[in-house]
Amino acid sequence: MKLSQFRYYLPPELIANKPSDNRDESRLMVLNRAKQTIKHKTFKDILDYFEDGDVFVINNTKVFPARLYGEKEKTGARIEVFLLRELNRDSLLWDVLVDPARKIRIGNKLYFGEEGELVAEVIDNTTSRGRTLRFLYDGSYDEFKETLQRLGETPLPKIHQRDVIPEDEERYQTIYAKHEGAVAAPTAGFHFSRELMKRLELMGINFAEITLHAGLGNFRDIEVEDLTKHKMDSEEMIVEQSQADIINKAKLNKKKICGVGTTSMKAIETAVSITGMIKPYSGWTNKFIFPPYVCTVADAMVTNLHLPMSSVMMMVASFAGYDFLMKAYKEAIAEKYQFFTYGDAMLVL
Repeated sequence: MKLSQFRYYLPPELIANKPSDNRDESRLMVLNRAKQTIKHKTFKDILDYFEDGDVFVINNTKVFPARLYGEKEKTGARIEVFLLRELNRDSLLWDVLVDPARKIRIGNKLYFGEEGELVAEVIDNTTSRGRTLRFLYDGSYDEFKETLQRLGETPLPKIHQRDVIPEDEERYQTIYAKHEGAVAAPTAGFHFSRELMKRLELMGINFAEITLHAGLGNFRDIEVEDLTKHKMDSEEMIVEQSQADIINKAKLNKKKICGVGTTSMKAIETAVSITGMIKPYSGWTNKFIFPPYVCTVADAMVTNLHLPMSSVMMMVASFAGYDFLMKAYKEAIAEKYQFFTYGDAMLVL
């Protein structure tokens, strides 16, 4: 398929700029692939579509405050640093994006916080997209991480064009976030409240937790028309044996498996074996799922409504079917659904 096939007009006012008042009260568009029907519900109605023994695969990654603002030595120019990933814990080496990039050279020092309580030195222009920084810090590693947490800001996507507000710290995170490492949130999980999770558990629904540290590649523009030429950024992922067992047991018992979000779907499609069972996995994935790829593990999927020509929209198209998804997006726009990070949800059955 071609990139241009995923272009559609999204009115800017339909990009949700703030979270809904309650997590589980966003709207839910239900797509039934077999019947080709579209229904309009509220997210908590998701209870009606599952039963005892079904499994929700959730991504328990935790977003860290990855955006820092510092000053360049001598000139005092304001520099934004976006932490992508830790390269070496002992020497405090990090892969980062800097903005404006043209002002930064190897050897430059950057100062963060009051009185420059955190200092970093640019040591390499390793990648076409970023830099490598070495943080210069005297305290323990835990103290360093605490300082990063305090000085960093929730990495809300730039498209929102607003300052981070206090509620972002809680709402740009799932309620089941555990393992820190993501710089982009698994947003489909935002719709699950504690009350809703409890009700699902009481119904006999099981939760299988995977960890996939979502990166900025999920937002990056695709620059090739031929999708087979696009390379996804690698993201770290872990599937424990115990969690693979939950999914495999449900599969053997002919129960529904629902992937919550594109990151969960990517993880289970990365960890699936030739037999169709999930195997434990610890490593990296750069899997790019787009039509006509056939997802073999999940029977259902929860996802948000995505931006035009985004890799996450393409993954949903491979699960829902391209024509059906385009029809659903057209209806979502007509019905004034909210899109993107803090937007409404879609359940594909």
